[in-house]
Amino acid sequence: MKEMMLNPRVVEIRQNVLKKNDILARELRKQFQKAGVYVVNLVSSPGAGKTTLLTEILTRLRQRYSVAALVGDLATENDAKRLRQSGAKVRQITTGTVCHLEADMIKRSVEGWDLENIDFLFIENVGNLVCPASYDLGENQRVILFSVTEGEDKPVKYPTIVNSADMAVITKIDLAEAAGFQRDLFYKALNEIRPGIPVFEVSARTGEGIDEWISHLEAAKKAFEQAAGSF
Repeated sequence: MKEMMLNPRVVEIRQNVLKKNDILARELRKQFQKAGVYVVNLVSSPGAGKTTLLTEILTRLRQRYSVAALVGDLATENDAKRLRQSGAKVRQITTGTVCHLEADMIKRSVEGWDLENIDFLFIENVGNLVCPASYDLGENQRVILFSVTEGEDKPVKYPTIVNSADMAVITKIDLAEAAGFQRDLFYKALNEIRPGIPVFEVSARTGEGIDEWISHLEAAKKAFEQAAGSF
């Protein structure tokens, strides 16, 4: 049985799409840097708790900063409605059949916003650990979320997105014991793919680990501002 070969035309189109996305992402990154916006791209599989966690993060950060969020979904605006409960600026990006967000979607979605008056912009990507790996959105940090209910081997199942991430967050940590979550196996799998990646264990329900992660984000933004000021 002959090995199936990809159509050269399909490969060419995909390369051109990614090249266009990378160019737009670089432009976005410059735009965000000039405005002083620190951008965090959250990626996970469906059900990992991105929206619940992000609502809590936005609520707490909003006490000291101007925060905003873009949220991607295939069809509904349910997540955007939930995020607006935090009081943050929120816009929905409905992708239809597209299983990820792209730089052009981000560029169009922030039009009309006064970026210079936004400190943190969070992007909640479409629930998927495959497609988003290839698309830079102009973010400062790509954060990959894993819930304790997903099992310990998730990192080795999706090595590409893990290798593209700057940080990992374990969600629903309050359910670890009930779910039989084995930390040692998870960390072994994660370090096999991405040794030394920073990891935070959090629970949106109990608040565990939330302040520590926020402190990290604040320190990262401060370093970002200092670096931007040196140019």
